[in-house]
Amino acid sequence: MPHIQDVLYTGRTHTISGRDGSARSDDGRLDVKLTRPGSQGAGTNPEQLLGAGWSACFLGAMGRAAAARRMTVPANATIDAEVDLGQTDGQFFLAARLNISLPGVDPALARELAEAAHQICPYSKATRGNIDVELNIV
Repeated sequence: MPHIQDVLYTGRTHTISGRDGSARSDDGRLDVKLTRPGSQGAGTNPEQLLGAGWSACFLGAMGRAAAARRMTVPANATIDAEVDLGQTDGQFFLAARLNISLPGVDPALARELAEAAHQICPYSKATRGNIDVELNIV
């Protein structure tokens, strides 16, 4: 497993009471109430937070992949992330789909950029081989 040589940033959060609690970053920019998936309470859950972080990072990685090809990702590019929490034989697992929209980009090129970004994105690297991931060009 590769080790970090130069730490570029460390995100620090403090979480209380797990899925029925709250999480706050040390700089106060993130301050969220946590609720269980499907509950009626106001709040978010870890699967939504993972989807938001991963898709934001993935769009950045697509920008790097595009720059290597001397092009840019469209300003209106989007990713709809779907993160599943599931169970098999009493064990909990995650699965994810990144539904990628690159308006105006040929679907074959969009697929190429998505595959390249999947090799660049740290979230993709962290999940590779650990959860099922689909990259869908929409």
